[in-house]
Parts: sequence; C-alpha cells; structure tokens
Amino acid sequence: MGRLDGKRALISGTGGGIGRATALLCAREGAHVVGCDLHAETSDETVELVRVSGGRMDAIAPVDLASEQGARRWVDTAVALAGGLDILVNNASAIRFGPIDELSFADWSFTIRNELDIVFLVIRAAWPHLVAGGGGSIVNVASISASRGAFFMPQNAHGAAKGGVLALTYQLVVEGGPHGIRVNAVSPAMTETPHTTPLLQDTDGPAASIAARAPLGRWGQPEDVAHAILFLASDESSHVSGANIPVDGGSAAVG
Repeated sequence: MGRLDGKRALISGTGGGIGRATALLCAREGAHVVGCDLHAETSDETVELVRVSGGRMDAIAPVDLASEQGARRWVDTAVALAGGLDILVNNASAIRFGPIDELSFADWSFTIRNELDIVFLVIRAAWPHLVAGGGGSIVNVASISASRGAFFMPQNAHGAAKGGVLALTYQLVVEGGPHGIRVNAVSPAMTETPHTTPLLQDTDGPAASIAARAPLGRWGQPEDVAHAILFLASDESSHVSGANIPVDGGSAAVG
C-alpha cells in the first residue's frame, strides 16, 4: 500500500530538482502524477524515469504557468488526464537576483511574476476542481528567504515573493477549510538542484560557509524537500493546515 494510493497529484516544475524528486516519490507512493515544465526535454525525462520505475505520470511541456492561459490550460488538461484532483504542489519558479540598488524593476517584476503570481494563478485555476471534489491538499514551496535575509547572495525579490507565498498560504487555510482544502508550505534553505549546482561547486564560492551555518552541517537535496511535501500531501497530515515546514538543516532555528 502506497501513502498516496488512488490520489491524483498535480506537480509543477517537474523537469528537475525538487519537482522531479517530488514526482518520483509521489508516483512511487501510488499517485497518478501530472507534471509540467517550461522545458519539454527535461519534462519528458522525468516522465520516463517515473514510468520505468513502475509509476504513473503524464506531463505537459512547454507551458508558462505565469500566464492566466497557461495556468488554466495545465490545470484543466491535467485534471482531465488524471480524472480529478486531490493534491496540488506549487513548485515551479524562476528568479533573478541583484542588490537593491542594482536590481532593475524588470527583474523584480519577473521574479514576483514567476514566484508569486504563478502560485496565485495555478491555485485559482485548481480551486473549483478541489471544491467540486470535496477537498484536497495544496503544498506551496516557499523558502527560508521568506523570513530571513541571505548572507551569500542578495535575494530581495526572491524573499519578497516567497513571503507573499506564505501569506497567501495562510489566507487560503481560512478560505479552504470549509471545503476540506488543506493548504501548507515547505521552506527549503539552499538545496542542490541543476540551478544551484554551479554555485555549490565553485571552489571560490560560498558553499563551505553555507554548510557551516546549518546545524546539520550540509545543504539540502531535492529528496529532503520531497519527503516533507509527501507528508503534507498525504492523509497522514489530515488535520494539518497552515503549517510551514522548514527543510533547512536547522538553519531557521539559529541566528
């Protein structure tokens, strides 16, 4: 028996990193996963990995979830493919960095659009399906940067966007409760993904100091985040709504 047997799970950004790890884990636990990504090649790779391991997964790519049309197209098509919706994982994002006196308004707006607007648009498209189905679980991928500054890179737009994701999460707890919709978040710290690997492999970069600041002495892996998502997606957390689980090696607990 899998922890998600019979569940229909929509997971965004499944082309790699946390999204791929979550798709693999949820499919292994019995869910029918429908993913999406901007990049068709990496999206197809994830689908193949799931199917080879005996899981069930479909995906739509390329799709831009930060547009109203793209978000609605993915959600409606995914619900049709899966025959319903029980779990929504908002993982997809895109970021631009820069110190406050150098970050352009265009880069700020790009980050807000692709880290906050994208979550709103997907949830808004999925909400009627969740209500019609009698409820479900939404898990939003936020960040430790939503509640503290980053010492190794200026993350003002990223932190602001993910802070908005947490605020939206808490409001939807209230709105979703009467419909049986649970809404929670996970907040990773530095996690080794295709996007962060170059930074972590740079011998002159901040990798050593990032690991040293985490009480557990290492940065995260995508699977670390995926397992936290699995708990919040499953019926094991049936009385949990409004939680924000740090997946950060203990970093949030120290100064």
